[in-house]
Amino acid sequence: MIHANLSDRQDGSREQLWTRRLTEDTFEVACLPFFTYGICYRDVVAIDSDHLVTEVLRKSGHRTLRVALVVEHADRERVHELLHGKAVDTGLPHEWLRGTYLAVNLPPGADESSFVETLEPLAQAGALYWEIDS
Repeated sequence: MIHANLSDRQDGSREQLWTRRLTEDTFEVACLPFFTYGICYRDVVAIDSDHLVTEVLRKSGHRTLRVALVVEHADRERVHELLHGKAVDTGLPHEWLRGTYLAVNLPPGADESSFVETLEPLAQAGALYWEIDS
């Protein structure tokens, strides 16, 4: 396991990334980053002696669709169930964190439009925030 430095958003904050070691200091990302921008599934990264990512050496072409549910929203549980069902129906690999954050892997060539059609009205209703990172 390695870490991505998130100090630009919160002092001392890091995200743990599951990886596959390629060489002593290069790793292939084997998870869906929830908070780290610019790093996606199967990207190859380099680390320093503290096991912190220093750079992305090779992009995989995968993208990450991230969703953050608004905890205080009255329909949060219903929205969670709806999005979980959507993720399962699309067959796209996905992970939940604390039932509030969703990361969906978008492999090269994946069409995210049906997911976005579900997300947009919910975002406009204040139930969630979403983005796609590459």
